[in-house]
Amino acid sequence: MFDFHLLAQSGRARVGRFQTPHGAVTTPLFMPVGTQASVKGLLPRDLEAIGSQVLLANTYHLLLRPGPDRVRALGGLHGFAGWQGPWLTDSGGFQVMSLGHLCRIDEEGVLFQSHLNGDLIQLTPERSIQVQEALGADIVMAFDECPPYPSSRAYLQASLERTLRWLERSIKAKTRPDQALFGIAQGGVDLGLRRRSTLETIRFDLPGYAIGGLAVGEPKEAMFRMVALSTELLPQNRPRYLMGVGHPEDLVAAIGLGVDLFDCVYPTRTGRFGYALVPEGRLNLKSGRHLEEALPIDPGCDCYTCQTFSRAYLSHLVRAGEMLGGILLSLHNLRYLHRLTEQAREAIQQGRYEAFAQAFAERRFGKAVPGWFQMALEAHAL
Repeated sequence: MFDFHLLAQSGRARVGRFQTPHGAVTTPLFMPVGTQASVKGLLPRDLEAIGSQVLLANTYHLLLRPGPDRVRALGGLHGFAGWQGPWLTDSGGFQVMSLGHLCRIDEEGVLFQSHLNGDLIQLTPERSIQVQEALGADIVMAFDECPPYPSSRAYLQASLERTLRWLERSIKAKTRPDQALFGIAQGGVDLGLRRRSTLETIRFDLPGYAIGGLAVGEPKEAMFRMVALSTELLPQNRPRYLMGVGHPEDLVAAIGLGVDLFDCVYPTRTGRFGYALVPEGRLNLKSGRHLEEALPIDPGCDCYTCQTFSRAYLSHLVRAGEMLGGILLSLHNLRYLHRLTEQAREAIQQGRYEAFAQAFAERRFGKAVPGWFQMALEAHAL
């Protein structure tokens, strides 16, 4: 039911095939975030058309509304939301950090105060798995604690030990064989703790593993040292998921280090704020300088937005506050990331990923390629 095998490698970068109950997907890939079982403004058929393979939904938010029992009664996420491909649900653990002012952590789990109505809700490893089983995702995440940056070494150690105990409880709570449970390694940006967390997590021999607790404000150099270490330790025959990462340059660097799966709200949130992703960075469509430009966002892009509309029209929509602007930019930004991973897969299969990453960096950064990217590129070849 769940099988992952490598199709090609170039340095540490890899192309893989991951079989799920709702179809096989090819990695590396980017997963659009559908927090409320909806990628904001985009139809499932549009997501399929631009090359989306897996969607992500949020356990915490769906627990609050509409409730897991209602989703289960309506056919799980596949029947409820209309996306028939694979789904991944997070565990709710990220909200331990992002909603820290509304929650209390202890050994049992997390006591939340709902951001909707103030109700107190306890989320434990058992409850997280129960909710994810009701939602019916193909890939489910073990309940974890994502510590904020910066955190003391003592806090990071206590947090990762708690996460390991919660992982064991998550495994015991899981009952559905048609869902793949991924464990999450923590440890912040401490090399020793990250190593320990990763090694102890892979002892559970799970269908896949996530690199958690990064992209939370730490320097890029520190983040990619942790990614490089993690992919050295994680098993070759399991998918590797770098949680919450979606900037194009981060994807290219992390793919070079052997990461397979990514997710982030960045492309759609950026689109709603009026920005379009392009190889050189991003365009600010709020700027009046685009109001006379008849060319598309990216002449080399095959998305509906670029094939149909000018920068002038999109700038008009954004400046006028028309919702269509955010929708069209979100569509383009997601297609941009999907095209980027498609190009990465092609480069890996041709054995030229290093050249691909260097060409990307030269176009994105010019002569000022940052040290963290160069470090990742050098580690890719080791």
